[in-house]
Amino acid sequence: MRIEAYNQVQQLYNSAKVQKEQNVQRKNTTDQVHISNMGLDIQAAKQAVKGASDIRYDLVEPLKRAIADGTYNVSPESFAEKLMKKYEETL
Repeated sequence: MRIEAYNQVQQLYNSAKVQKEQNVQRKNTTDQVHISNMGLDIQAAKQAVKGASDIRYDLVEPLKRAIADGTYNVSPESFAEKLMKKYEETL
């Protein structure tokens, strides 16, 4: 077996590998992102919620006025019932 012939064959294979690597590097690929309609709807909903107030003034204002006027009345039975429900939930 002649070593020179082996070296020549090896050089041919190595040059083919280099050309393949160069071809792979030359390809310009771009990544693309497609957002589904549901994703767009979720984004729109998030924006709407983000812009909304955390306080529902239509419910809070009448309670504030009743407390300020001294007309807000708490039913002891209702309060005790809700307190017991919360206690049972923690068990």
